[in-house]
Amino acid sequence: MQTTPGVQDLNRDLQVRLAALIDLELTLKHVHWNVVGPNFISVHEMLDDFVAKVRPMADDVAERIRTLGGVPCGTPQRIVETRHWDEYPVGRDLTTAHLEALDAVYSGIVESHREVMAKAADVDPVTEDMLIGQTAELELMQWFIHSFLENAGGEARVA
Repeated sequence: MQTTPGVQDLNRDLQVRLAALIDLELTLKHVHWNVVGPNFISVHEMLDDFVAKVRPMADDVAERIRTLGGVPCGTPQRIVETRHWDEYPVGRDLTTAHLEALDAVYSGIVESHREVMAKAADVDPVTEDMLIGQTAELELMQWFIHSFLENAGGEARVA
């Protein structure tokens, strides 16, 4: 593919998506190791499934950057330099505390994916399609998180 200004901008946006997905994968493992309390085992195991789904998303984004003529960078330093979001705030804590924090993480990732998806629509529909698929998976993961935080009426439970 010819490198045009639109593709260059898209590659920069995809680099941020790559950093976000790598960050999400590491955050999910952090939560996996530090979650305690009610529903521990189901949350602990759910998070490993999420990691297994996020890892190939990062790989797909990196490979798309290369396909578009860019150079993906997934080094720790580049991820830290690229981050514009806050550090995950929870250490060892109850499932509810972690799931509430993860809900916020997923909201940010989904919103950012949607922004880049909209930009990609005019530049590269293949990238747009990839991001649509990833966003659907990320929203499904967030729905699972919500299911732990809601009561039977669909409202947030009072902790």
